Amino acid sequence: MSERPPISPRSPRAALEPERVPPPPRRSDRARNPFVVVGNAIITLLILAMIGAGGAYYYGRQILETPGPLQDDKIVNIPQRAGKRDIADVLAREGVIDVNPWIFIGGVYALKASSDLKPGEYAFQKNASLREVIGVIVEGKVVQHGVTIPEGLTSEQIVARLSDNEIFTGSVREIPREGTLLPETYKFPRGTSRDQVIQRMQQAQKRVLAEIWERRSPDLPVRTPEQLVTLASIVEKETGKPDERSRVAAVFVNRLRQRIKLQSDPTIIYGLVGGKGTLGRPIKRSEITQPSPYNTYVIEGLPPGPISNPGRASLEATANPARTRDLYFVADGTGGHAFTETYDLHQKNVAKLRAMERQTQNDTVEPEEAPPALAGGAADPAASGAAPRAPAGAKKPPANRASGGAAAPGGALPAGRQGAAQSGQPVVQQ
Repeated sequence: MSERPPISPRSPRAALEPERVPPPPRRSDRARNPFVVVGNAIITLLILAMIGAGGAYYYGRQILETPGPLQDDKIVNIPQRAGKRDIADVLAREGVIDVNPWIFIGGVYALKASSDLKPGEYAFQKNASLREVIGVIVEGKVVQHGVTIPEGLTSEQIVARLSDNEIFTGSVREIPREGTLLPETYKFPRGTSRDQVIQRMQQAQKRVLAEIWERRSPDLPVRTPEQLVTLASIVEKETGKPDERSRVAAVFVNRLRQRIKLQSDPTIIYGLVGGKGTLGRPIKRSEITQPSPYNTYVIEGLPPGPISNPGRASLEATANPARTRDLYFVADGTGGHAFTETYDLHQKNVAKLRAMERQTQNDTVEPEEAPPALAGGAADPAASGAAPRAPAGAKKPPANRASGGAAAPGGALPAGRQGAAQSGQPVVQQ
């Protein structure tokens, strides 16, 4: 058995007193070094900074990723020369963001987009987050507005349309030459200058015309691309039906080959009003024979220039017309035209049209000075609401010696035109 240490007796008072704790060891001189103290302070500050940065990162990410207040997609315009604070105010006013402007600015800096914000019109999606909003502006994908220029307008009419469109800026310095603009659907951002629009349309027309000219029919009786545009502009004004363009073009091409006057009503109108495009009233009988550089009832061959801006389809149809011998066409009463090779067949088609008009419009009083329906069937007489009238003294034209005896209405009364419906109803160009 091990021996226990002897227990020294203590008084009760001594037993109640705590035992003395030994003093702590003396701090080393190294621990009291000022460099160590500073180092410890720096480490402590770094740890606190890392904790703060982590919290800020988490909070900032939450702000950037939280869905925004937009209830529906919305287009907002960021003006030119707008600063970051201005952009934040615009977005807040339009309901795209609901954060303090300074938070928006902080987000811009956090995403390193301070110098990449671009003005323009932007489409923001529903509930777009702050990150997505800033990303849209940085990408610069502005809203593109579709602008459709119909075929067959004059350059003056096209410029008027551009002037009325509020998405464009500036003014057109001068009216472009007729036939140099390509009718098409274009897309432009808001703020595009009107001169830039004109330049783009001219470039498109040059490109398309060059492509079509290279693929033209080898026996086409036009010598230059400009003449092709001139003839296509007449075809464009004569029919609005896509499936008739090549056949209408064939009529005019056949007439050019046989040296027959084109006798197209739209050329009369252009000679009277020029770039205004529409006459606003029926053509008078006296105007059919009124001398004009564009009046193809008076001049031989093509007019000196286009009478409108034809579209791609009319250029294609004119460059590669249908292989027919047609020399005449007349409205068929259904919105289209009836084509014939001879004057006699043409007269029969005219008689059919008259019968249809008498059947449906025999109660309409005809205007006092109404010429026969105009060349090329620019409009269906049946659709105009006027009663037909037989032309006075209509007769078959004499044979054209240059074409080997083919019927040539060039010097005949208006009843012999290629597209003339034998009706007294004047045609107002559409």
